[in-house]
Amino acid sequence: MTKKLSFLQLSTAAKALEFSLLVSRTNAELARRLDRRLGALHGLSFVDFTVLNELARDPGGKLRRVELAEKLGLTQSAVTRILVPLEKIGLVSRHPDPNDARVGYAALTKTGRTLWEEATETAEEACGDLLSGIADDEFVAAMTAFQRIVR
Repeated sequence: MTKKLSFLQLSTAAKALEFSLLVSRTNAELARRLDRRLGALHGLSFVDFTVLNELARDPGGKLRRVELAEKLGLTQSAVTRILVPLEKIGLVSRHPDPNDARVGYAALTKTGRTLWEEATETAEEACGDLLSGIADDEFVAAMTAFQRIVR
């Protein structure tokens, strides 16, 4: 009979794996719920929202596509596939670099910024509902750990 070890009895590597798997499941659940809420109210997927969010948070409201891919942890081709429909509906515009034809920028349009602002309120509410039982000190500990990982 195999005895199940408690988390604290696991090796450091096994704890790291369990933590990573839990982060992945948590991310999937957050994305699923945000997809549903953002889609129903704003016609956006959570991925679309993350693109608009990165553009909106940039001081100039635009990023090179390669920078956007890096910030989102996606390939440049994946970012292009996400941007095309956002461009078609007028949320994002494409701008070439006048000094380098190989470089393209994605910029948030006025319509895109308005939708991002509305969607941000929805996303904050959805995340607040989902995470309502977590104490502030737990948030701080989790945020600290996650920030160390993504740096």
